[in-house]
Amino acid sequence: MSAAVGDRLDELADILVGQGHCDQRTIERARRVAADTAQRLDAVLIQLGLVSERGLADGYARLLGLPVAAANRYPDQEPLLADRLGAEFLRHARAVPVAEEAGSIVLAMVDPLDTFTPAAVGIATGRQVRLEVAVPIELEAALNRLYPESGEAASDADTGETALEDDTERLKDLASEAPVIRLVNQLITRAVETKASDIHIEPFEDRLRVRYRYDGVLHEAETPPRHLAAAITSRIKIMARLDIAERRMPQDGRIKLAVRGQDVDFRVSTIPSLHGETVVLRILDRTAVTFDFARLGLSAPLIQKFRSALDLPNGIVLVTGPTGSGKTTTLYTGLLALNAISRKIVTVEDPIEYQLHGINQIQVRSQIGLSFASLLRSILRQDPDVIMVGEIRDGETAQIAVQAALTGHLVLSTLHTNSAAAAVTRLRDMGVEDYLLTAVLRGVMAQRLVRRLCPDCRQAAPAPPELVDRFGLNARTTVRPIRLYHAVGCPACRQTGYRGRAAVAEFLDMDAEVERMIFARADHASIERAAVAAGMQTMFEAGVDAALAGETTLEEVSRSIRADA
Repeated sequence: MSAAVGDRLDELADILVGQGHCDQRTIERARRVAADTAQRLDAVLIQLGLVSERGLADGYARLLGLPVAAANRYPDQEPLLADRLGAEFLRHARAVPVAEEAGSIVLAMVDPLDTFTPAAVGIATGRQVRLEVAVPIELEAALNRLYPESGEAASDADTGETALEDDTERLKDLASEAPVIRLVNQLITRAVETKASDIHIEPFEDRLRVRYRYDGVLHEAETPPRHLAAAITSRIKIMARLDIAERRMPQDGRIKLAVRGQDVDFRVSTIPSLHGETVVLRILDRTAVTFDFARLGLSAPLIQKFRSALDLPNGIVLVTGPTGSGKTTTLYTGLLALNAISRKIVTVEDPIEYQLHGINQIQVRSQIGLSFASLLRSILRQDPDVIMVGEIRDGETAQIAVQAALTGHLVLSTLHTNSAAAAVTRLRDMGVEDYLLTAVLRGVMAQRLVRRLCPDCRQAAPAPPELVDRFGLNARTTVRPIRLYHAVGCPACRQTGYRGRAAVAEFLDMDAEVERMIFARADHASIERAAVAAGMQTMFEAGVDAALAGETTLEEVSRSIRADA
């Protein structure tokens, strides 16, 4: 590395610190690693996850006075100057020509400090070269799209894939090669940077599909080469300390990585499918999760009811809803509100999603007999004040939870039901007697997550009379004319019109009338009607209020709530 490049890297480090992409301590750590490994400082920052790819690109742009190439800057179908610039050269240089302007070539490069590549492109094309800074994940996607593997090469790779899968050592070697490592790191980094909640990697006969889940909805990403499917899966398995030789059985594991300078956990699940193993990585970024009732989107009256239930010395408080409705986040928020030196709090979870300081968390391990029920029995001997059971799945767990509540413990848990009132009938179906339900149940909150409208691009318009009549909007607001907001789409929300999610919920109070109906073995619909008559706001009504407040849309409320209600 020349002295001139070294000086520019020092300037780059100062810019990254000044822009808030990292701190001086991070730079010093990276310098030590760079000196030990004889690598460039910027390469070390990316490899260790100390700076995001986009953050580094912004730093290059500021350093050199260059623009950052936007994702839509790359050609859609046909590569530019394919007769002059070979795919192998561009892949090695990590560069893509993106435009021909005024007799010059615009070249997007991951490493704009590389002076050889622009000079080589200029000689090959006979034109001047102007540079733009590329974000690696976007440039790699463009390379894969514009310069796919040839049919013969792909066929050879597919033919060899079976042999690779029979040879674990060769597969391990392939997964350890730099291109595969870089590709997997890019998939993970992009997901974290764009605030995805999951990464889905799915092999099919003709392609490998990668999708990210944003705000509960899956979006397809750029497709990696199909012949790398086994290598990508093996790389993720190695990172999660799973058995790469076992491809017939499902496996679960965890990965802990530094991304954007923050430690992020990933829950990994692999399942064999027709054309290979499907892999799902659940992103558990503590910095992206807020354990605060108001920030979750819950209304003030509902928060007060839930807090009042949590303040009781004993009993069962439930949060219900389908998978992915934010039940665990709500329970964690409640636990942190209860966390104090004077209370012993124990959780039994499968899996433990986030580590909570000062709270004893226990992982269920069914394969060795550590089930919810067996762990609950053991926990009761340690005399905790508050117990959180990740989920009441069966009658045995329900019975032990009831006994724990009867003996003076506060028990928090979740159930998979569509409404708060349905929790009563679900527990009844599990064998809990009605007199025990009324004795221990302190309250049930049912919730869903709706996508929040992007505040940068949402637009308001007068509500159509049909919607006003259909949803009874006149009775829900005094504002005239009634206006509803609509999703539009902008770069800040990835053109979806939505950014983030909010919880909408209902809370079932165990008042005298509800208890009377439980004793009368009323069904959940009758119990819900009685609760509404006593003042309970249903989830759908809470969603409509959120739409009137401009937080979401009626379409989103109907999609997320009414379909389940």
